[in-house]
Amino acid sequence: MNTNTSKILGINGLGRIGKLTLWHHAGRKFFDEIVINVGREVGTGMNDLIHYIERDSTYGRLEAFIHGFRGEPVITDVDPDAGTLMVNGVKIKILSTDRNPKDIAWADHNVELVVDTTGQFLDPNLESDAPKGSIRGHLEAGARKVIASAPFKLKQGATVPDDAVTTVMGINDKDYDPVRHCLISNASCTTTCLSHMIKPLLDAFGLKRLLSASMATIHAATGSQEVLDRLPKTGKTDLRKNRSIMNNIILTTTGAAKALQQVIPEMANIGFIAESVRIPTATGSLIVLVINLQEELNKPPIKRERINQIYKDTAQKQSDGYLIFTEEQNVSSDIIGTPRAAAVIEGHETHTRTACISINLEHMQGIEKEVLENFKDRVCAIQVTQAVIYGWYDNEMASYVNMLGDRTVTVAESME
Repeated sequence: MNTNTSKILGINGLGRIGKLTLWHHAGRKFFDEIVINVGREVGTGMNDLIHYIERDSTYGRLEAFIHGFRGEPVITDVDPDAGTLMVNGVKIKILSTDRNPKDIAWADHNVELVVDTTGQFLDPNLESDAPKGSIRGHLEAGARKVIASAPFKLKQGATVPDDAVTTVMGINDKDYDPVRHCLISNASCTTTCLSHMIKPLLDAFGLKRLLSASMATIHAATGSQEVLDRLPKTGKTDLRKNRSIMNNIILTTTGAAKALQQVIPEMANIGFIAESVRIPTATGSLIVLVINLQEELNKPPIKRERINQIYKDTAQKQSDGYLIFTEEQNVSSDIIGTPRAAAVIEGHETHTRTACISINLEHMQGIEKEVLENFKDRVCAIQVTQAVIYGWYDNEMASYVNMLGDRTVTVAESME
């Protein structure tokens, strides 16, 4: 990665994903050093920053995360003047002066790989000197590769530039070209789970038999929501985002459908609807996937057993553990923190229904009038099976941050 033999990672931002990314790599110990840009002073000094790093209301204490219940404190060698500390033997350097990516001192600290977890710099087409900052600013500051912990956000009509790519580990991670790509989006937690639910079905049935699909994610709260009701900001039109997440079920939106097309391009040919509902839990989310499949002539209809067997076979064939199939009856807290999986298929709840749909041939595209005249009855019946599949995912640590950590390590290895 650099002339120094040590492996150095940069992390921009220390919010939910930033802190848990630090936890992941402190436990994994692939990188010898991690440079974290906080961009400001924290509390009254280094002790307040350490207090934040070593405790988490969702996942407990850092030492227990790394070593289990017998864990001893893992933060040592704190030097407030130098802004350094050791976490589980990994050197940590804290930067606290600059927030604009182009001004961060990555080059001074030999950082060539940066994970941007701020969620603020997601347009890959913005130049590095954009007034409010840009993901490309990290490149100007010395990084060679930047991984965004969220989907790219493109302006209307814009396309992803040639040096950028969106990947999900275990789905299209090989689309990353170490020579061409310097900006990598790790998609979102929902897209990560959804892609691992969709891909096995596409592989088993083929694109032509998948008539339509929709999904709803019952999603845990995120940091963008309000604890108590608040007056909307000027120009804001979604009034629900300003309501308390503590005691409401809140309808919202998700970009999972668009991001899925970046990961599985075939999905652009299918009418796909994605919806999101936020609920008052800290983490642990669920995708309800509904697909409509055209049945094959003179063959038995698709049943839940076949759907479950597809997922079971896929999970058994994988060596990475990104997909888990279970017949257990789970609740959301069961998938927090572990297992390490992009999606946990709840096979107990898989459902299918097969029925005939009447189609008026006169309303179908591509059938010439002369052909229609040969049909006495212009209404035909098509046998269709609707399947409902449930997939759990820990939208913070167990699913998303683990996938992000794997993506980060593979990119680092390609730079050596």
